Amino acid sequence: MDVATIVNELMGPEGCRDPYPLYERLRAFGPTVRSDEYIVMVTGHQEIDEILRSPAFGVIEPEVRVQFEPDYLDHPGQTLLGDSILERNAPAHGRMRSLISSLFTPRRVAALAPAVTAAVEQLLDELAEHGDGPVDFLDAFAFRLPIGVICELLGVPEQDRHLFRPLASDLTATLEFLVGDEELAAADRAADELSRYFTELAALRRADPKDDLVSALVATADADPQRLSDTELLANLALLLVAGFETTGNLLGNALALLFEHPGTAAQLRDGTLDPAALVEEVLRFDSPVQLTSRIALTGTTVGGEPVPRDTGMMLLIGAANRDPRRFPDPDRFDPTRGGGRLLSFGGGPHYCLGAQLARLEAVTALPALLRRFPALAPAGPAVRRERLVLRGFRTLPVTLTGR
Repeated sequence: MDVATIVNELMGPEGCRDPYPLYERLRAFGPTVRSDEYIVMVTGHQEIDEILRSPAFGVIEPEVRVQFEPDYLDHPGQTLLGDSILERNAPAHGRMRSLISSLFTPRRVAALAPAVTAAVEQLLDELAEHGDGPVDFLDAFAFRLPIGVICELLGVPEQDRHLFRPLASDLTATLEFLVGDEELAAADRAADELSRYFTELAALRRADPKDDLVSALVATADADPQRLSDTELLANLALLLVAGFETTGNLLGNALALLFEHPGTAAQLRDGTLDPAALVEEVLRFDSPVQLTSRIALTGTTVGGEPVPRDTGMMLLIGAANRDPRRFPDPDRFDPTRGGGRLLSFGGGPHYCLGAQLARLEAVTALPALLRRFPALAPAGPAVRRERLVLRGFRTLPVTLTGR
């Protein structure tokens, strides 16, 4: 099977459901392999880590994307996040990130632990109300926890929080590399709705500031538009909301599916003989919620000793890097006791995920509490994967709390 065929299969439905065998076929060509004249696929851990950290590479900014996507600017689903830290390089990226990062310092995240524990317990109480009947774990718990946490930080009123999971799901379709017309139209509608919502919330916080991130960013934008424009304000609020729960919800779903497959590991987590942090790290390695990201060469450079001309697109297969046998012995074995080995699930370099520590806190708190509250928790039917590669998770994950 040649490289082009492997890449086509990877982007298709079967590849989205289980990309790992295709990653290995690509890896057989080496840690970097050119898929066409403009794109290099990267599977190696060392090589991806180097690219993420190197100033010779950057994210693909909107001004570049429009050159090869002529209708890019016609779709708010594509452009909404264009002025966020996700899609900007230095100096704009650093300017905006410095305003947001204070919310996610290790000290501030650690201080959230009691609130996260309380949120987990409340959701478990509500989950118990389902009794013997099957329930979708994603709807009832996995997404509600991180939605509640990030909305509390932003200052989104509780009565509005139910709006955001479908909007985020529609919007994040544009992060994939193949987006159909219907998906793009849904993403446009979601972007318009999120823009409208945060425009109105910003106006409310401008008139009546609160102790939340929206109020803080609005005050900054009003005081010094050179530090944060109105467009950047909306883009980053939308990004924080979506990124604040989309990956964490998928992490919780991926983790529970693996625990069902490995009941011995679940028993160890339940009785306290397995460190929850070690489990979460292995889930992040073995089945990362973020499988792929991209960069572009800003200058002519090299990766792994291979020349990379300027403007070459680099597809960084994080899911493959986390199973690189040069970095992780026996990488296809799920083993929460393995320890060691730095993961790339949250990226690296200037764009390292701001919410990584918060996502870990939520997962480490939630998973053992879930298994202890419901020791007979079991699948209640087949789980259905989303047909997406970049953001990997389940569409539905039905469970029964009592095993009946």
